[in-house]
Amino acid sequence: MNRADWREAVRAQMPRTRWEHTLRVVDTAKVLAERFGADVEKAETAALLHDYCKFWPVGKMRRMIWDKGLPRDLLEHNTELWHAFVGAEAVREELGVGDDEILNAIRYHTSGRPHMSLLEQVIFVADVIEPGRRYPGVDEIRKLAETDLERALLQSLDNTLRFLIDRCQKVYPLTLAARNDLVDRVHRPNLKEESL
Repeated sequence: MNRADWREAVRAQMPRTRWEHTLRVVDTAKVLAERFGADVEKAETAALLHDYCKFWPVGKMRRMIWDKGLPRDLLEHNTELWHAFVGAEAVREELGVGDDEILNAIRYHTSGRPHMSLLEQVIFVADVIEPGRRYPGVDEIRKLAETDLERALLQSLDNTLRFLIDRCQKVYPLTLAARNDLVDRVHRPNLKEESL
C-alpha cells in the first residue's frame, strides 16, 4: 500500500470529526518534526495512522490484545488506551507498515513510556496540542512545544495524571513511568553524572 491507500484506509475507519483531527495532528507533527529535528516523513506517517483503531468496537480490540499477545494489563485500564497498542499491530498487519519507529510512535501516543524516542514525543505532543484541542492547560503545552518538546510532553503527562486522579481513575503504569523518566531528563539531566 502507498500513502494514498493509507489515507483512505484511515479515513474509512472513523467519523468525519476524527478524520479532521487526524489531519490536524499530521500538520502539527510535521511542524514539530521540523522544529526539533525528527524525520518529517515518519512523523507524517505515524500521525496519519495514530488513531486507526480508535473507533473499533471494544470487543474487537480486546480480542486483538489477547490474540496478538499485547500487554494484558491494558485490560485492567481505561479502554481509551487500547486503540494505540491495537493500532500499531493493525497497521502492521492490515496496511503493511513495518517501520518500528513509526509503530512505536503509534503504540505509545496515548500512554507514553520511559525513554521515548524523538518521533514518539512528536506524535504524542502533536496529538494533544493540534489546533482543534480545547481543554484546560493546552495553551501552556503549546507554548512549551515552541521551544522544548520534553517539557511540553512532561506538562501533558502531568495534566493527564491530574485529570485521572481528580476522577478517581487508575493510572496506567507506563504513563507514570514515562512521567518519572521525563522528570529525571528535564529537571535532573546530570543525575547519572552526579551518582558516579
